[in-house]
Amino acid sequence: MEEKWKANMEKVAFMKQFPGLAFNWEQCAGKTIESVTPLPSKPGFATLVFTDGSFIVVPPLDTQPKELGEGLNTARTSLEARHPEPYKEYDRLVKQDKDATRAARLEKIIGAIQNNLEQIPELKDRIRRLVKEWK
Repeated sequence: MEEKWKANMEKVAFMKQFPGLAFNWEQCAGKTIESVTPLPSKPGFATLVFTDGSFIVVPPLDTQPKELGEGLNTARTSLEARHPEPYKEYDRLVKQDKDATRAARLEKIIGAIQNNLEQIPELKDRIRRLVKEWK
């Protein structure tokens, strides 16, 4: 059993030192992908082989909206010149979403006030005082 463990440890150590293996995306910058080979045992995983003989094993692409938006924003300087119209549409949709969020919050606040006026009679006076303070 110990021999099996040693053999496995030696194999893993060798794999982690395999020539050309990249461990992060920064090491792949500027490289051209030569092939994408799916891993049969792990759906969505693949080995990307670059034209210089280097490679990386990657997990499935599962970009969530938050990360996709952040990616579009952080890569804007590189992408916008190539995709100006989609960025204009993206900006329009971001503004639309912010405006809708703002309107929904306003409706929620107004609804909360209206729903609590009967139970909290002093609420009207507090709101009047706040409005006077803001003028």
